[in-house]
Amino acid sequence: MKTGLVLEGGGMRGLYTIGVLDAFMDAGVSFDYVVGVSAGACNGVSYLSGQRGRNLRIDLAYGSDKRYVSLRNFFKTGSMFGMDFIFDEIPHKLDLFDYDAFFANPCEFVTGVTDVETGGPVYFDKSHLRPNDCTILRASSAIPIFSPMVEYAGKKYLDGGTSDPIPVKKALEDGCSRVVVVLTQARDYIKKPESFRPVYRHLFRKFPAMVETLDHRYEAYNASTAFVRELEAQGRALVIAPDTSLGMSRFEHDPEKFKEVYARGLKDSQKQFDALREFLSAAV
Repeated sequence: MKTGLVLEGGGMRGLYTIGVLDAFMDAGVSFDYVVGVSAGACNGVSYLSGQRGRNLRIDLAYGSDKRYVSLRNFFKTGSMFGMDFIFDEIPHKLDLFDYDAFFANPCEFVTGVTDVETGGPVYFDKSHLRPNDCTILRASSAIPIFSPMVEYAGKKYLDGGTSDPIPVKKALEDGCSRVVVVLTQARDYIKKPESFRPVYRHLFRKFPAMVETLDHRYEAYNASTAFVRELEAQGRALVIAPDTSLGMSRFEHDPEKFKEVYARGLKDSQKQFDALREFLSAAV
């Protein structure tokens, strides 16, 4: 019987997830399998390497740094987030990611990306996160319109949350009988159709399947949350999510807001520890 952890993305809303995962580390909560997209994948790797506080520390130290997220980055590189800074300089020079601990952890890890040619999801296991090479995490975090495509193994990829925003079905397909799901939107959030449709239709005019995926992204998201609720009703999912909107965008750069959202994730997780322990110990 395998228990999975599913991590939604959301850019800087991922501070909520960081709080949840730090609370898990404090309580010694572990899983057999972790799957994440975008910021969820980035936060998941520090959880598996056991580096409590690392992602909060990084966001507080660099979240308001123009190298991290800014319009300057967008005009210079085509990405709001400074991808080289985030996925090379920080983990390999400024706040080292512990690759050894990550690979020593027996937990399975899967990152979701979106194939630009097909518009569909593609998943990579932890073997694709190589020492000094975070390309897969970069690809999973490459937000359409706001980031350039990322090439890996001869293909072009974008944000994994575009095609599979809450990869619960992937966890079940990979053998998980139950899942803990961490969301960064409020439980009652209903996604609306994408903005910037004329922009992305132009940008991806050579990739019609990607345009189709973006057109229907809101439907995929809402279907995913509905499926999670079904699993909850069956006793196969436990959800940790904000009761109300976090009140921050994926491009937030206010350190005080970071602290507030992190604290909400920490507190919400701690409030559910009894339910979590019961859920993890129950037979399925």
